[in-house]
Formats: sequence, structure tokens, C-alpha cells
Amino acid sequence: MSDTGTGTEAGPRPLPESAPGTPPAPERAAAPRQSALRRAHVSTGSTAATARIRTAGGAPGTDEGSPGLGSSLARAAAATAALTVVGALLGLVRDQAIARYFGASEASDAFLIAWTVPEMAATVLIEDGMALLLVPAFSLALARRTAAPQDDAPTEDAVRTLVAGTLPRLFALLAGGAALLIAGAPWVVGILAPGLDDPRPAVDCTRITAVTVLTFGITGYFSAALRAHRSFLPPAGVYAAYNIGIIGMTLTLHSAWGVRAAAAGVAVGSLLMILTQLPAFLRLLPRPCRRTGPSRARRPRVMKSAAPLLGAAVLAPVLLFVVSRQSQVLVERFLASTLPAGAISHLNYAQKVAQMPMVLSLMICTVTFPVVARAMADGDRARARRRVERDLALAATVVLLGTAVVLGYAPQIIEVLFQRGAFGPRDTAATAEVMRVYAVGLLGHCLVGALSRPFFSAGRPTWFPAFAMATGLLVTTGAGYALTFRFGVNGIAAANALGISTAALLLLMGLGTRVVAIRVRTVAASLGRLAGAAGVAAAAGWAAAPAVTGPVRSLATGCVLVPVVFLLAGLVLRAPEVVHLLALIRQRFSHGR
Repeated sequence: MSDTGTGTEAGPRPLPESAPGTPPAPERAAAPRQSALRRAHVSTGSTAATARIRTAGGAPGTDEGSPGLGSSLARAAAATAALTVVGALLGLVRDQAIARYFGASEASDAFLIAWTVPEMAATVLIEDGMALLLVPAFSLALARRTAAPQDDAPTEDAVRTLVAGTLPRLFALLAGGAALLIAGAPWVVGILAPGLDDPRPAVDCTRITAVTVLTFGITGYFSAALRAHRSFLPPAGVYAAYNIGIIGMTLTLHSAWGVRAAAAGVAVGSLLMILTQLPAFLRLLPRPCRRTGPSRARRPRVMKSAAPLLGAAVLAPVLLFVVSRQSQVLVERFLASTLPAGAISHLNYAQKVAQMPMVLSLMICTVTFPVVARAMADGDRARARRRVERDLALAATVVLLGTAVVLGYAPQIIEVLFQRGAFGPRDTAATAEVMRVYAVGLLGHCLVGALSRPFFSAGRPTWFPAFAMATGLLVTTGAGYALTFRFGVNGIAAANALGISTAALLLLMGLGTRVVAIRVRTVAASLGRLAGAAGVAAAAGWAAAPAVTGPVRSLATGCVLVPVVFLLAGLVLRAPEVVHLLALIRQRFSHGR
């Protein structure tokens, strides 16, 4: 693993790649011909799109060791993280509004049952499924766009051809799925939550939120295309737009529509997600050019080459993996529906807050996934390995630091965020207890998100992630049935942590032998040291939290105490990322003198 964060290692310095489609090192002799082809490519009208790609975040396909890519990825990650924080904060405001007006009650439980559909749709169509399928497909189209041979007649742009061949079909499929969900809403609610006393509010909310099957699908398609082009800001802003829609509708219509106002906000917010990305997506597509004669024959070849990336053989394992992952939530709410009213709400509020460190940590992998996909497409597995190992270490550092804060200050966090209106002290205590149990599995959630991307980066069928997630789901289900009766909602949270950790361990062990030859023992040792530092920091926070009166002051103290203890413990345990971070800080201070 590189100590510089650039993805380079000691030894002969690799030649930098200059643009998409640049051949591997053995073929560099052909570079003059490639340069001539790129100059000729200006006449096709696609160079403007390539320039926009570079402006959005660097040249696709550039090696991590080349000048500029490390800083451009860092800037993209920082901007993406900033927008993600904005979206997460708006998500907290959204949850606060729901907690204020509906508390932890039958009404909030009904909305959360209906919200299961958008949550699964977001995972399948925005966060994982669509990205895992389409980022490699668009990366290949970009490579073909720049490497296409030039002649007297302009060729069909590979990106436009890919969009024309996939987006209309996807729209029709998703629209049909949304219509079926609207018609079958009572049946869906009966399966998700058979223990509800009155399912009618949940059915109404499910019918309103069913539109997200279509709108989230289009959002995910746009996000994958933009990220493959290294344009990260519009995709990072979609959840801010989404939460603004929910907050606005809840605040304005809660007195007239009750909890159905929040469901309407989900539908409105999902439309805003599309509008947030639409201008940037349209700018990616070059204007179509007229063709005559032999040039028309090239379009079938482009579509034929792209078809394997979107065929059933690749689609099936991705969908099974994503559905298995999201089914953890289905199992939790199914079991919680048999508990007293409010149990689903306590579990939901705890998850939403506890997952914030995990969401922030995965922004690193979201930004670098196109780099890994392009490295795999170029056959540069060494570059892919360096990037994946670095991502795992950085993501684990972020999520474990957040885990330590959650474990140490869960009651203060929940009291500051939610204890007002219909959400009382008993709800705070119950939610905080659940959140501490759930936080134990945050590293597993982070690793599943980070490790799944390399598996699907090559765009070829791979069933191992689906197997790993299915195994984790079985563990969650079995442990949930065993623990819920005795421990209630805390047992459900413990089952979730156990199941997702099992899946993460299987993915970590399988990645090095199947896709990217990461050094599993080295990565596992690094994660173990970071986990040890997080445990020490969490214990310090837990012990110090009651010593400071007032939830706000106590939490503010913890936001300083826990990171300091985490860094010191990591230094003692020789956690590589902590040692590297402290070295960078010392270097900056020494230069400042």
C-alpha cells in the first residue's frame, strides 16, 4: 500500500496515462498514432464532451500516479463529502420533522413501512445496483469514444448509442413496476408488516411512494453516467433535493393529510432528484451527427460490445446481491411489526443517525469506483489493487471514528436531535440503546459497500457477492428470530450487526482470490488496529459523557475527546492510516514554520 496516497509504490516510476483509451505500457509505441487519432477526433464533435469530462474531475483513465489525478480525486471527494453532509443534515431535519409531528407511534410506523419501498429502490437503483452495472458500461463507452478509428465519415458516439439503447427500455420497465406496486400495495404491506393493527395508512403511503420505483431508477441512471464521466457534484446533491421535498411537504400538509404528507414529500423529492442532474446529464451527450453509407454499420458493433455489460448474466448477480443486502431491512421491520407500537420507529431513528459515518466513509469509494473500473478495463490490476487497499483503509478510518462517537454519546445525540414534541424521554432512551447495538455493525456495513464495487468493476458475471450477502441475510434472519423474543428491538439490531459482519468477512476473503489480488492479511491487520483504537475512544467517551452536564455541552466535548483518543490509541497500536495522518500533520506544521 502506498504511503503517499497517490497509488504509487517504490520502484520504477510508471508512465502516466494521458487520456481515455491510452494503451497499456507494452503498446506505448503506438502513442503517436493514438495522438493523431485524437486530433482527428476533434471533427466528430465528441471532443467537447471529453473536455467537459476533464473539467468535471480529471481525465478518465488517468493513472493514479500521474500528476493531478490524486489532487482531483481529493477535490472531488471533498466536494462530494460536503454535499453528502448537507444531504445528511437535511435528512436529520426530515427525521426531526417526522418525529415532532408523529413521534414513535402507529402513524410513524405506517409511514416507515411504506418508506421501505423507496429505501430498497434507492439501494437497488441509485446507490448500488445501477452504479455497479452502468459505471463499467459507461467507462467502456468512453474508452471506445476516444479510441474509435477515424475516417471521412463521422462515427456514432458510443456514449449516445449506449443511452439510446438502454434508457428508453429502462424507463418502460420501471414505469410498469411502479404501476404494479400501486395496484398491489395492500398485498405488499401485508407481507412487510403482518402485525399492524390498521394497515390502511401504510397502504395509502405505499401507493404514494410507489412512484420512486421510476424516479429513483432515472436518478440512478443519471448518477452512474455522470460519475463515469468524473462529474460528482450533481449526483452528490440528489439527496439534499430529496430531503427538501419531504421536509417541505411535511411542514405544509401534515395538519391536513397527516402522515400521508410525508409520503407525498417522498414522491416530490424524488422528482427533484431527477431535475438536479438533468442539465448536467444532457451536457454529456454530444449532438447527433448525420451519417450515410458505411458509417451506419458501426452502431450495431458499438451496441454489441456494450451488451455484455448490461446482459442478464451480469444483471442477475448484481440484482441478487443488492436485493439480499436491502432485505436486511425487510427482515428487521417484519420482526419489529410484532413488537409494541413504536418499535419500528425506534429502530429507524437509530439506524438513520448511526449510518451517517458509514455514508460519509463510502463517499471515498463512490468517487474512486470509476478509477477502479477503468483500471480493470485497461487490464491494470496492480493499479486497481492499490486503489482498493487505500480505499478500504480510509473508509474504515472514517466509519470507526464515527462508531466511537456513536457508542460513547448515543443518548446525547438522540436527545439533541429528536427529543421534542411527540418524541419524549422514553423514546430517547429506547432509541439510544438500539443505536449503540446497531453501531457495532457499522464497520461491516462500510466494508460491504466498499468491497462490492471491485467485484463488479470488471463488468463480468460474478456470483460471489450475492452468495456472501445471502449468507449474511440467513444469519440475520436466524439470529433475529432467536433474539427478538428475548431482547426485543435490541435483538433485531444485534442480528443486523452479526449478519452484515458475516457478509463483510466473506467479501474480504473472496476479493483477493477472485477479482483484485489485495493483501488480505495486511488489510485485516490494519482494520484490526483501527477497530482497537475505536474501542478505546468509545470507552473513553462513554465514561466521560455523564461528567459534563447538558446534552449539547456533553456532545460537544465528546466531538473533541473521542477523535483525540482515537488518534492517540491508533498511534500506540501503529494503525497505518493514523500514523500516516499524524505524519502529514507534522509535515504541514514544519513547513508552516
